[in-house]
Amino acid sequence: MFNSSPATRDHIQGRLLSLAAVFLGLYTLTLTLAPAARARSWAVEFEWNYWVAFIIWLLALVAMHWQTGRFLPDRDPYLLPIAGLLTGWGMLTIWRIFPSFGLRQALWMLGVAVVFILGLRAPNHLSFLRRFKYLWLTGGLILTGLTLIFGTNPLTGANPRLWLGCCGIYFQPSEPLKLLLVIYLSAYLADRLLFTTRLLPLLAPTLVMTGLTLLLLLVQRDLGTASIFIFLFAAIVYIGTGRKSILLISAFTLGIAAAAGYRLFDVVRLRVDAWFNPWLDPSGRSYQIVQSLLAVANGAILGRGPGLGNPNLVPIPHSDFIFAAITEETGLAGAIGLLVALAILATRGLYIAIHAPDSFRRFLAAGLSAYLIGQSVVIIGGNLRLLPLTGVTLPFVSYGGSSLLTAYLTLLLLLHISNQSQSQSKIVPGLPRYLGLGGFLLSGLAAAALVAGWWAFYRGPGLLERTDNPRRAIADRIVRRGEILDRRNEPLVATQKSSGEYFRQSLYPLGPITGYTNSVYGQSGLEASLDPYLRGLQGNPALTIWWHHLLYGQPPPGLDVRLTLDLDLQKTADRLLAEQRGALVLLNSESGEILAMASHPTFDPNLLDQNWTALVKDPDTPLLNRATLGRYQPGPAIAPLLYAAAWRDDKVPPAPQTLTYHLDNLTLDCALQPQEPIWNSLLADGCPTAQLALGQTLGQESVLALFNQLGFYTPPALRLPTDSLSSPVAFRDPARAFLGQADIAVSPLQMALAAASLSSGGIRPAPRLASAVNTPETGWVVLPPLGEPVQIFPETIANQVADALTAEHLPVWQVLAATPNGPQQYVTWYIAGTLPSWNGGPLTLVILLEENSPELAQVIGQAVLQAAIQPGR
Repeated sequence: MFNSSPATRDHIQGRLLSLAAVFLGLYTLTLTLAPAARARSWAVEFEWNYWVAFIIWLLALVAMHWQTGRFLPDRDPYLLPIAGLLTGWGMLTIWRIFPSFGLRQALWMLGVAVVFILGLRAPNHLSFLRRFKYLWLTGGLILTGLTLIFGTNPLTGANPRLWLGCCGIYFQPSEPLKLLLVIYLSAYLADRLLFTTRLLPLLAPTLVMTGLTLLLLLVQRDLGTASIFIFLFAAIVYIGTGRKSILLISAFTLGIAAAAGYRLFDVVRLRVDAWFNPWLDPSGRSYQIVQSLLAVANGAILGRGPGLGNPNLVPIPHSDFIFAAITEETGLAGAIGLLVALAILATRGLYIAIHAPDSFRRFLAAGLSAYLIGQSVVIIGGNLRLLPLTGVTLPFVSYGGSSLLTAYLTLLLLLHISNQSQSQSKIVPGLPRYLGLGGFLLSGLAAAALVAGWWAFYRGPGLLERTDNPRRAIADRIVRRGEILDRRNEPLVATQKSSGEYFRQSLYPLGPITGYTNSVYGQSGLEASLDPYLRGLQGNPALTIWWHHLLYGQPPPGLDVRLTLDLDLQKTADRLLAEQRGALVLLNSESGEILAMASHPTFDPNLLDQNWTALVKDPDTPLLNRATLGRYQPGPAIAPLLYAAAWRDDKVPPAPQTLTYHLDNLTLDCALQPQEPIWNSLLADGCPTAQLALGQTLGQESVLALFNQLGFYTPPALRLPTDSLSSPVAFRDPARAFLGQADIAVSPLQMALAAASLSSGGIRPAPRLASAVNTPETGWVVLPPLGEPVQIFPETIANQVADALTAEHLPVWQVLAATPNGPQQYVTWYIAGTLPSWNGGPLTLVILLEENSPELAQVIGQAVLQAAIQPGR
């Protein structure tokens, strides 16, 4: 086949095998040292057993190299090194995941090497395969048929029962049956094409034999192998006859088989549904493919490193999903390297076919190449969601003695054919067909490479943020997660260590605020929004992050984050809210720093595993952060802000004398009865008629513009999930909007920021909750607010309105409002702030109770304010 001498071919094959040995030796060394990288310490037990696999592989390949040079001096020197590289890579991966299976694969490798070396002595013309083609295929069918009676499943003991054997040694007849079908079709076409080229007479006997094979596989429910058979039949018949109609017929047959399988077999239906949309049931029916994609995403460009990934999180990672396992630990670079090796194998196989000395061996070499690469594309495509998942193996790589033996018998036949191939140029019958088949196979590999890049690079970061990615939880057990501290560096949430693993503990449970990070239920609250800092992926130098990923396959230790919360005030707020349903926000009116935030009922993140079902079913929704995500009708609570706008625009109307207002079937009244109907009392006591008069005087456009200025239609920019209604173009019912109903519903945080303008000279502050992060290079670094302060009212007007609402016995202004919040539901607002004359830091407090209890809201609010303004704070 080559113009070079046998010695040159031996040298090429030997050098390539040496390169494969160096790569696999370094891979083995990395696997050995992986425990030290995981523990980030040399005081560990190293995994020396990988060297058993490497030595067995090395001995087998050295023997095969020596014997191929002896018996097949003119063979293709690229085939054995490629197959050897893939086999060793797969064997080490299997051993890394399941050592017992890895040992079995290594022993199978020894047996395969013996069979391979014995097979080198077969005659190169392979006429015995051509002569006994019916016998070979019939024998394979009989062996496969025996699985219907004596079949077993050594892995699960359940269906599908595709193996024969006992005593720990099992054989899957459907694997060599693929090889026997290729031999049969190649021999049959080579013989029959000498007598006829008419399609039906030519293929009639072949259709019978192939049909029996497919029928048997369908009865076994081995639909993945059946699809491979249809592909091989189409490829070889097309190569032999050049009839494009056979491709269309085969594609139609495959479509009919897929539709029938979808209707008849649950396993097919599940796999097709998972292929169409795996995100519908990622923890159930689509679990395999979702975890496979997460593994590819986790590998990114360079991988976690051999021994440092978590491939065992993917079901059947040593067989069906070994490509995902390899990609997780070697990254997109490793995936493309494997695909390139297969591409070289495809081109060498088809080169051998084109230069084969007769039609039988041309068809056979093309069919063998189609088998190796076609099956590889099918299983790799299933791992990447390029194709529906099938239960076939990745040749040379996946676990399974039957698969390994079949792959090396295929390699043996290709080597025999290449040893007799002709080096001289000649016209090859049907050359475009071989080129077309090669283009098709290479296109499949190229598509797999592109899709691997899509999941590993483009979609990878988003996939890894999914709450059903268990690798995050595993990393949290290995790498310290940063602490969450209050403004005085008192720990609220900490990472502690027990039995060599880290675990997360809430030292002061803030439930909906700090949230949780859990291997099963994902993340919420500050644990989710501050996750990049807490996991060390943000705030650390890029080089540090890259270095830790390279060495350990994990992020660096997480960074501590300081909050603006005051733990003492937080405890006071939680104690006073107690079992009430509601929320509280206390903030510095000038800086926007949130000093206390509460949402009740709350929950304890430490008890999430025990209480999750009850928390989800609880009608009081304790998992919801009412302070930032709750939406409530503000009612008369926003009247002071309308009053300030009226002052600003010089449009203050006369104070209404009527206190109640009839809205549909409801009678709206003041939260408390004012002593006299003047503006100060009407606003402080939450009288709806006062608010309606202000809204009607200002007009719809002015009120809508004011609501937008106050941030009622914009989610507050905070390092915590927030929410908001969208701004309408115009109010659907202006009167309802003026009353704080209909087109307006705000969170307590939005209300607190808007109300803060009365205590901060008319400026709505930008909120802050996470104030600083402790970086390894510069220590505590201030985290600036995500938003900007907004001037709403002139300072003089804001001060006048605040002074007009002064409460008795406290240096604060306050407002109470009770308003409907949906059918048969009321909410109570308590809004207060320090007066302009207050010498300390300006404060604003908002309390929301999901009931009609103005007196209770006032008691809670004044108690919180007394604690906040006491001397020394």
